[in-house]
Amino acid sequence: MKASDNPVIFVGAGPGDPGLVTVAGKEALEQADLVVTAGSLVNPEILAYKKEGCLVIDSAPLNLTEITDHLINGREAGRRVVRLHTGDPSVYGAIYEQFLILAERKVPYRVIPGVSAAMAGAAALGLEYTLPEVTQSLIITRVQGRTPMPKGEDLESLAAHRASMALYLSAAEGGEVGRVLSAAYGPEAPVALLYRVSWKDQRIVWTTAAHLAKTLKEEKLVRHTLMLTGPAVAALKNRENAPKSRLYAKEFSHAHRKGESDG
Repeated sequence: MKASDNPVIFVGAGPGDPGLVTVAGKEALEQADLVVTAGSLVNPEILAYKKEGCLVIDSAPLNLTEITDHLINGREAGRRVVRLHTGDPSVYGAIYEQFLILAERKVPYRVIPGVSAAMAGAAALGLEYTLPEVTQSLIITRVQGRTPMPKGEDLESLAAHRASMALYLSAAEGGEVGRVLSAAYGPEAPVALLYRVSWKDQRIVWTTAAHLAKTLKEEKLVRHTLMLTGPAVAALKNRENAPKSRLYAKEFSHAHRKGESDG
């Protein structure tokens, strides 16, 4: 087998439901001899896809060097290696730092994307983030915690756009989040709190920007909680009408359909 035929494969495990792993991700798990999984975040039921005899290592107690050593050493021993991340690895996955080490060691790798929690959250609510003439943008962000935010990406600056917003890793800062969202979207702006979205114990709790901190405390939501807000969320919660997309309008023509005005 050529070295390039056996890359370390980074697999997005999706938000939690084993059925939301992609076909390519499932196949990679079925073929793996070693899986290094983000065990504190990935639903262990997903590991049911692995074959008998596959070694599983939980990366939760490991540091970066220990994780990449397992990936590299496993591959050098001839194993097919999967690095299993929650959601989609490109969103708060801390994968770039792993890529740099693998590249330095001349270890090939590839990525199989996954379903991010923001997409699973929209599905759970029946939400469209991009309503015509209401909002056409989705901001995925977090508030500053132990990891500082880059200049210009503070929550006030981003919320000022009044677009759809998905907040990851921020439930512990409910007071600050509620203050900023109240100022940007209004204190009565609906906020959907999704705990472990798509897992069997999924919970959806509705609150408002003004009551966000109180609700998070009362519901004991600290970890594994996604927060969704913005005009599209408000339209859904309040059952408001929004302008219809032109894509399916009878009079709207495009390369695959003639409109009424085209004859």
